[in-house]
Amino acid sequence: MSSASIPAARPFESSLGAKLLALFILAYACYALGQLDFSWPRFVKGIDNGARFLDRMFPPSFKNWDQLLTGFIESMQIAVLATFFGVLISLPIAILGARNLMPSWATWPARLIVTLCRAFNPVIVAIIFIKAVGFGALAGVLALVMGSIGFVGKLFMEAIEEISMKQIEAIRATGAPFASVVAFGVLPQVMGRLVGFCTYQLDANLRNSTMVGIVGAGGIGGTLFAAFQRFEYDFVLAILITIIAVVLLGELLANYVKRIFNGES
Repeated sequence: MSSASIPAARPFESSLGAKLLALFILAYACYALGQLDFSWPRFVKGIDNGARFLDRMFPPSFKNWDQLLTGFIESMQIAVLATFFGVLISLPIAILGARNLMPSWATWPARLIVTLCRAFNPVIVAIIFIKAVGFGALAGVLALVMGSIGFVGKLFMEAIEEISMKQIEAIRATGAPFASVVAFGVLPQVMGRLVGFCTYQLDANLRNSTMVGIVGAGGIGGTLFAAFQRFEYDFVLAILITIIAVVLLGELLANYVKRIFNGES
């Protein structure tokens, strides 16, 4: 049969099963809208309320700059401590969970720990720790440490499983202990990705420290919630601008650190 007699496939052609699945999703979305009491008049009213709320936020007020600075410094401390201890705990867990390095009796418990740490939102974990240790930055640090273990542990575990085993086998052939295999065979192959994971997690913890602070776990989130309670919406905008600026600065710093590590100018 010549190639000219073969019908050309139509672009974006989908199977019957895919079409039925898309139809089911659309139908369920319509059903969910009805169950959640969604209505167009309510949506329009929400836009009007939001416009009046934004009008009350301008211009931003930095009159309470001392509260803003205190909350920001505490958020930075929470993020740095959570990232440091989270990465420190994640490394041995990730090594134990790597299937190409460890037997199954060691990988399953390690993977279970990572899964449990990823199962809950940091806000929920923060509420639990607030009940355990009380209000303040300690609850925020503990909550974000768990989140860091779930994120960095999973990604680092996957990075270890993708390494070349030739270097590992060569080091094992010399009779080196397991610690030397990890130090000279595993870490050099994944160090670049580990630095990227750590910088991203620091940036994420800085943002998450705002969320956990709203429920009482310290940081600038507590300052933001207090400003909402006092109806100081101009100060709320000042806090939001500061958070955005800090996140952008953290992104630039993370990119700079990665370029230095990769030997770029």
